[in-house]
Amino acid sequence: MNSITAYCHIKDNVCSVNGEIFLQKNEESADSWFKQLYKELALEYPKFYKMDMLSQAGFLGSELIKKTNPGLLTDYADDEIALLFANSESSADTDIRFRESYLEKKTPSPSLFVYTLPNIVLGEIAIRNKWFGENMFAVLPKFTPDFFIQYGSVLLNTGSKAVLAGWLGILEGRVEVFMFLVETENKNGYPFDAENIRKYAGF
Repeated sequence: MNSITAYCHIKDNVCSVNGEIFLQKNEESADSWFKQLYKELALEYPKFYKMDMLSQAGFLGSELIKKTNPGLLTDYADDEIALLFANSESSADTDIRFRESYLEKKTPSPSLFVYTLPNIVLGEIAIRNKWFGENMFAVLPKFTPDFFIQYGSVLLNTGSKAVLAGWLGILEGRVEVFMFLVETENKNGYPFDAENIRKYAGF
């Protein structure tokens, strides 16, 4: 049976993992919210600072699930973990900033242009973890549990043993991130069905 074995949320001012608060935003800090999370995780990955917010969101979500659930993702071969993400904004948050860089400076920013595709987050996570499994980023009108059930089941029935999935809602300061892990051989989770996805997403 496919089971949801871990999940996390990152919202505008609070982050939780498996229903427990991991960190609340310090409004007095000079650091951005995502930088606060990065430092709390005690990571050493300088490339994080070059990523756009969409990629940072997926990166942080994957690291949160790994750090707070030690051992969940260490026993899989590098091609047995699939990535499945979606949102309704595509890369619009970065697209807007890229357009502004052109209008204001008359020279478009190459560092922003790199991130004007939503699936770049998949590459960032795969590179970080050396995962080479299947991956998919969909742009949907709204959060749809059935999408994750249907596509995730296909992945799990065709060679993947785990799927790291999520909804990455990032647009002009609004943060609505929900990520979850589905495994085929871990029986300690909850059934991978639309009811549970909707319940843990809280949308």
